[in-house]
Amino acid sequence: MIGSRRSPADAAEGLARWRSGDLAGAESAFRAALMSGATDPAALHGLGSVLLAQSRLDEGIEALQQAVEARPRDVAYRVTLGDALARGKLMTEAAAQFMAAVELAPGQPELEARVLKPLLDSCDWSGVEATFERLTRHAQIEAADRWTRRVHPWVALSVPMPPAMRHEIARQHALRIAARAAALPPVQRRPRPSGGRLRVGYLSADLRSHPVAQLAAGLFERHDRSRFEVAAYSLMGDDGSEHRKRMRAAFEHFVDAEDLESDLLAQRIADDGIDLLVDLTGYTGQARTEVLALRPAPVQVNYLGYPGPMQARFIDYMIADAVVAPAHEFDAIVEAVVHMPGSYQANDDRQPTADATPTRTQAGLPETGFVFCCFNQTFKIERPVFSAWMRILAAVPGSVLWLFASNPAAEANLRAAARAQGIDPARLVFARWARRPDHLARQRLADLFLDTHTYNGHTTGSDALWAEVPLVTCPADAFAGRVGASLLSAIGLPDLIVPGLDEYERLAIELARNAARLRSLRARLAENRLTQPLFRTEDFTRCLERAYEQMWARHESGEPPRHFAAT
Repeated sequence: MIGSRRSPADAAEGLARWRSGDLAGAESAFRAALMSGATDPAALHGLGSVLLAQSRLDEGIEALQQAVEARPRDVAYRVTLGDALARGKLMTEAAAQFMAAVELAPGQPELEARVLKPLLDSCDWSGVEATFERLTRHAQIEAADRWTRRVHPWVALSVPMPPAMRHEIARQHALRIAARAAALPPVQRRPRPSGGRLRVGYLSADLRSHPVAQLAAGLFERHDRSRFEVAAYSLMGDDGSEHRKRMRAAFEHFVDAEDLESDLLAQRIADDGIDLLVDLTGYTGQARTEVLALRPAPVQVNYLGYPGPMQARFIDYMIADAVVAPAHEFDAIVEAVVHMPGSYQANDDRQPTADATPTRTQAGLPETGFVFCCFNQTFKIERPVFSAWMRILAAVPGSVLWLFASNPAAEANLRAAARAQGIDPARLVFARWARRPDHLARQRLADLFLDTHTYNGHTTGSDALWAEVPLVTCPADAFAGRVGASLLSAIGLPDLIVPGLDEYERLAIELARNAARLRSLRARLAENRLTQPLFRTEDFTRCLERAYEQMWARHESGEPPRHFAAT
């Protein structure tokens, strides 16, 4: 136990130094506050938070646990500890902290989201179902608007529910954000000088080692600098990765905005004269949606990071395609929808892939037998899809299922679920983290990628196709569950899109048993990879730029946003 005598001055100094970015000074001040005597929970919480900011995870968790022990009814302390535990892949422990926070402060959707996230990540389907059932019971006794306020829109993408409910959850979330933004100082925008390049800003928490940066790097690099002046506003600090270096080099202007308050960041964007602001984060982690609600740019766009409509009046357009957001759904979407030809998803045709493919033994796979794979994040694996996978393994003797090693709880839960269906848990092989070029190379060892359902593989789906591994998908009823179909349509393999899980099982088993048909598919994929639209980065960039210009032309003419197809 770290003991202390109360020292408010030291704790206050620690907080001030932390806010100024002086992490070492903040740590020293908090430690000075933690001397012998009565425990100071605020100093413990501050110390733990500063240690986390320095990536000293184990030390940070220890200090935060002591803060919670000293002040067990403090919701913020529970949430900070839960976030730290989740970051350390201790999903069961994280869920327990978030559940305690919900019990202390019921009815807050952000807390409900935090409960579900580690349960989803750990494939604790019983926990997910019990939590969702509890929320559903609230829905039966409360007005609909109160029910939708209990669920965060990001979580709604991951859990089966009617599309109208997802839309309402997002709309309610947007209203809350707009209300918070209304209390901030308004943004002052100056008149735009006539002529000159169109100024496009990208707002993102993911300009680092993250799927968004991996997908969009080629797009950023290939913007036509004679027509567009392109800026990035990064909501997360430098992670030291190669992707971060590539992001910095890709933009004319790169603004580290992590430490800027939302109103100051919005004013900075306005002062920079951004004409068209593209939000690449949406309602995902580290979002700063209040910035968009302050309207720093005349035209604002939802793209790539959040797979669905934000349902916000302060967002003008959503970039999509005819598969993920078909025209018959436009009336239910607040944003004007722009259909890209092929897939909405940007892809990088220059992404580095290691030349050498490892052996199956080096990758942890058996030397013989069919290899099914799914490298989607574990929160996307649902009970019905996993049951289908186990029936597929049962029908293909000697086959294995190659999955992403997300966290120990998920591995244990998935192995237990396999055993419960009569499948040897050893037939689940978990791939450990690898550098991206090596990960892309090792995927060549897989025979067939099995997609998830409610929330498909997005970057992982295009990774498989880039590695020339065919993908079987069964679309769901929302954007996030149609991305696999979008990717396959854009690479000329629509015959791998099936309408239901029964057909999904049959097709996977057929391809595993019919070597000639699978070889033919792989040959088509290899031929289509650089000729079909999906990986034609230059063409995609030019088309998106024309869409940006069309949005701007409508704004300048005084016309409201409208749906249109980019060409």
